[in-house]
Amino acid sequence: MTAALPIRHNFPLRHLNTFGIDAQAHAYLPVTSNTMLDIIRRDAQWSTMPRLVLGGGSNLILTGDYPGLVLHMATQGIAVIAEDQRFTYVKAAAGENWHRFVLWTLDHGMGGLENLSLIPGSVGAAPIQNIGAYGVEIKDCFHALTAYDFKSGELLTLNAADCGFAYRDSIFKHAFRDRAVILDVTFALPKQWQANLQYADVAQELASSGIATPSPSQVSDAVIAIRARKLPDPAKIGNAGSFFKNPVVSREQRDALLTQHAQLVSYAQADGTFKLAAGWLIDQCGWKGKTLGAAGVYEKQALVLVNRGGAKGRDVTRLAEAIQADVMARFSVRLEPEPVFV
Repeated sequence: MTAALPIRHNFPLRHLNTFGIDAQAHAYLPVTSNTMLDIIRRDAQWSTMPRLVLGGGSNLILTGDYPGLVLHMATQGIAVIAEDQRFTYVKAAAGENWHRFVLWTLDHGMGGLENLSLIPGSVGAAPIQNIGAYGVEIKDCFHALTAYDFKSGELLTLNAADCGFAYRDSIFKHAFRDRAVILDVTFALPKQWQANLQYADVAQELASSGIATPSPSQVSDAVIAIRARKLPDPAKIGNAGSFFKNPVVSREQRDALLTQHAQLVSYAQADGTFKLAAGWLIDQCGWKGKTLGAAGVYEKQALVLVNRGGAKGRDVTRLAEAIQADVMARFSVRLEPEPVFV
């Protein structure tokens, strides 16, 4: 049944993960239509094989060769599908590059996603992680998505409540992890746009350019400039962006830490908890710029782990575990990795 599908065997994945880890997939299929997924589901051989859905590969650490079928989402398409008094609704296919999609919305005069500029990855992967930056998360402009259900073969339409969005989390990391494949995402972009400048870095970047009342594109330009200074280009230095989540602690734990570490960087949350800056914790443990094996910590940003050349999954794992151990020993805070280890 799968004879018509362009499945390739022993396929190299080094250029399909931004960390640049050299590994192979037992089988690989670029997915360009929903029909392909249905064929895979109905096939006796492929339906029982382990599946890895791959987008931009920016939130992935390959710990070795993948023994199953890699489904690489390659669907394309962006369109305005509706509008009302408050919002313009824009749908993008899962395979679209996230940053190019953000720029498309800005080029068409729509704000809302500008703070998420230059985040690597694909549109389809964005809701899985509920990606966020500079005070904005996917959930803030999310309207709905379509997903293929490998259990039933049906197309599911999920709204924000269905997706269970939380900090770098969603239902696609839990109940739907091995069950659903995101096909497209629709965003509700506000017609009455207001700049979100709650992060000082963005406000300062705009002020340094003499911009008092920025447009969405100007906010995007500021975010791009900041990210370009702080984060390495995956095309030049393999990395998966911010490697650890900012840990969330109680007010009591945060206050106790402040008595011992007066410079602790923390951000109050709406529920009374505090988010700690993981990069600061790692920096205080002396890891910035350090190397362990073929993996290291970026010189300009302690939150970013990098491939020094030829890094394997085991190198990244060993480095991450060493950092976690040091932060736990010094601050009694557990760091949780953002990327998925496969």
